[in-house]
Amino acid sequence: MTILIRPVITEKMTDQSEKYNRFGFIVDRRANKLEIKGAVEDMYGVTVEEVRTMVYPGKSRRRFTKGGGIISGSTNSYKKAIVQLADGETIDFYSNI
Repeated sequence: MTILIRPVITEKMTDQSEKYNRFGFIVDRRANKLEIKGAVEDMYGVTVEEVRTMVYPGKSRRRFTKGGGIISGSTNSYKKAIVQLADGETIDFYSNI
């Protein structure tokens, strides 16, 4: 199971990473906090102090077509983890670009 799917790079997460040394990741729905902590430590070589997780449910969406029809669907649900690192450590997401 691939635990870390992708990092969350938004304006809010960038602000938290600068102020509180926290980084966000989209993770597998079945992963628990200990597995997430181990995956981040193995992949980036840092020390994780705390992991917070939250599950975002999918939302229903509707769209109107030119012919007057309605297309209904939903967005995907996902799990997000906020990882707080030890003081003095950081993760550079832009080094691989």
